[in-house]
Amino acid sequence: MKKITRKTFIEDLSLFAGVALLPGTAFASPDWKKSKMKLGMVTYLWGKDWDVPTLIKNCTTAGITGAELRVEHAHGVMPNLSAAERLEVKKKFADSPVQIVGLGTNQQYDYPDQNQLKQSIERTKEFIRLSADVGGSGVKVKPNALHKDVPTEKTLAQIGQSLNELAKYAADLGQQLRLEVHGNETQELPNIKTIMDHAPNRNATVCWNSNKQDFNGKGLEYNFNLVKHRFGDTVHVREFNDPTYPYQQLLDWFAKMNYKGWILLECHTNPADKVASLIEQRQLFEKMTA
Repeated sequence: MKKITRKTFIEDLSLFAGVALLPGTAFASPDWKKSKMKLGMVTYLWGKDWDVPTLIKNCTTAGITGAELRVEHAHGVMPNLSAAERLEVKKKFADSPVQIVGLGTNQQYDYPDQNQLKQSIERTKEFIRLSADVGGSGVKVKPNALHKDVPTEKTLAQIGQSLNELAKYAADLGQQLRLEVHGNETQELPNIKTIMDHAPNRNATVCWNSNKQDFNGKGLEYNFNLVKHRFGDTVHVREFNDPTYPYQQLLDWFAKMNYKGWILLECHTNPADKVASLIEQRQLFEKMTA
């Protein structure tokens, strides 16, 4: 048997590399798969003051190809739009490189008052119809809280059952229901898992929200794995250069899942030039997913 020395190892390695370059050989370059993840933005703070034409213009300039429109912001994409106005919004996005990822609402289903709960469910249905009309693919909702005078399990079950009802309704309109990991106690990932256990309809999905609470309990990876089988088409992140959250690790986990959805910037800072900041974040995303 040939003794392996550093010299012979290098020679063999060089020989292998040369053979790999020859046409028709059994050896080939590795088939590196490019990430299917897409970068978009949430108009939570960056974009809250932009009307639809400005939003499209700024996203196009920054190379951001998708936007989740936060409702009640300057874009004015709300259920009071007429059929003609909805069609106009849809056409503006369709004629641009920017896609409406969906609508970001504040609808929640934890209310102890059942009349409030019914009102929120009906309001959510209005947003689902609106998203379908303007070309969106889904609606983001919230859990959103626990109440001292109501058993935790009862509240979590009520939220999940509400999601299940709405997921069925949304599916009929080609829309996805997206539960943001949100709320003072409901954002704890074991609670989100319990909620989703009460919402078996697969059109009820989880929108990961990159919270500091993701590290609680048994840690980030454990919590990620608790709900990853229910991820929908959207993920919320903060600025990629925020050192308090391991975004490279998070993106690696999504890449290993062959995730094909939207990574949406829900930035919390307030830079003077938000378009320049979007460009910076896009460049970081491209580097991290290269």
